[in-house]
Amino acid sequence: MMGSTKRRVILASLAMAAFTLPGLAPAQGIETVPVAAAPAPRLVFSESEMALARAVARQPGLAEFYGTNSLRPVFTGPEGQSRRAALIKAVARAPEHGLPPARYEPLRLHELDGQGGTSAETELAFARVFARWSHDVGGGILDPKRVDPTIKREVLRPETADLLKDFAQSPDPEAMLVALEPQDARYKALQKALGAKAELIAPPGTPEVAEGVWKLGTTGEAVAALRVRLASIGFDAGAPETAATVFDAPLAAQVALYQERAGLPADGVAGPRTVARLNKGASAGDHGVLIALERMRWMVGHDLQARNVWVNLPEYNARIMEGGVEVFQTRTVIGKSNEDFRTPEFSDEMEYLVVNPRWNVPRSITVKEYLPRLQSNRNAVSHIDVVDGNGNVIARDRIDFSKYNASNFPYRMRQKPSDDNALGLVKFIFPNPWNIYLHDTPTKHLFNNASRAYSHGCIRIGKPFDLAYELLRPQTETPEAMFQRALDSKKESWLALKPNVPVHLVYFTTFPDESGKIRRYPDVYDRDEPVYAALMRAGLESFASGE
Repeated sequence: MMGSTKRRVILASLAMAAFTLPGLAPAQGIETVPVAAAPAPRLVFSESEMALARAVARQPGLAEFYGTNSLRPVFTGPEGQSRRAALIKAVARAPEHGLPPARYEPLRLHELDGQGGTSAETELAFARVFARWSHDVGGGILDPKRVDPTIKREVLRPETADLLKDFAQSPDPEAMLVALEPQDARYKALQKALGAKAELIAPPGTPEVAEGVWKLGTTGEAVAALRVRLASIGFDAGAPETAATVFDAPLAAQVALYQERAGLPADGVAGPRTVARLNKGASAGDHGVLIALERMRWMVGHDLQARNVWVNLPEYNARIMEGGVEVFQTRTVIGKSNEDFRTPEFSDEMEYLVVNPRWNVPRSITVKEYLPRLQSNRNAVSHIDVVDGNGNVIARDRIDFSKYNASNFPYRMRQKPSDDNALGLVKFIFPNPWNIYLHDTPTKHLFNNASRAYSHGCIRIGKPFDLAYELLRPQTETPEAMFQRALDSKKESWLALKPNVPVHLVYFTTFPDESGKIRRYPDVYDRDEPVYAALMRAGLESFASGE
């Protein structure tokens, strides 16, 4: 027989750390809940409760919940029916999120529910699906840092135990599950785009269109097949003025409408791309929406309605969003597309504007780019000072640069505030381990280029002063004057943002614009493929094939 202390530990943490029911070893590396914090124990457990305890012992979130909930059921018993119905309804919407339905075992849930939902098996099955569903819609299927090491994003997920507690106490379990889903309007636009693509898939057995270029005036059986296939998905050109095999003006108009919906150039000509897309389904070869939905789920833990700086790297654009509405935007230059300089993705809080900044040259640039030049000519890069560990400028004729290499060079390099400073006249600081920040630049001409991946990782801003004014606006009636006073001082000045402003460095190659129209951008760092491959491993093949 187990002693009362062990019973109380079971009820407190249910084997997250010290579950000692027969045949179970304690979980490793997880702290126990102090005995004093446990609810008053029951000394007798039913067979079904013991079975549930054993089943969830190695699932920390469920173990914590059921332990602190005295093994009381959520999905069985008098109130369980409404909760089962709510979860079944929620997971039925998996395709709307681009999530694989089989992951949430809908057939098994229906079967157990139909049996009356009274067994321990029912409780466990529904609890596990709840944990998986809340995890996926509330933060994504994937751990981004495991998918690609250049993605530094931390997903802020609520604890499963807390969510299940809220669900058990909610007077409206269906509404609670809906609230777990991303509410951002851009996510809704991506869902709409995903749904529209699904609608563009012809029913099985519909004749395929032969390869070729079919345009106004062309004739043949392929044109007749084109009419039938378009009509099967809602693009009906009506009765042809001549024969069904003639490509007439109404058919060209319907082809153009289809192309617009499918994200193709809407020229009204059914060429190879249009025919291939029409034959295989709108989602064939187009994974951007699925990837974007997953990336937006990574952002659920952030309040995206709050005022924030949103930098979409592939778009080469930065915005200030407020209440989900854009209030400012500017072009950007991002890190070069190589392993050393790619700008990472992460979220942080912007704390300061630094006006007239010094540029402390990163160590990597100092030893890889500047030291070889100094070894050839000690007066190279003369606009940048060589400084010691205390920040004192060291005369170059006192240094024998030939004695040093990348590993033992003891000096730093620093550029004074000036118009030609590499950081320009202002930088925007959100302290982070990668030393990434936004800043002005003297090389303004690069903002005219379509592709703008030129930096060493930091983000250059096309309209830095305007960005500074907008960031300062909530804390002063005269942001321009506040900024100008600091600029006129000619000294490095730090202006604290009150309050701090969240900043999100994101990576969306497929994303809605302000009107909700889906736009596409180059995958400049080739980050989409690893995300897509991981989604495929999670079970999204059916979406990729258009099934």
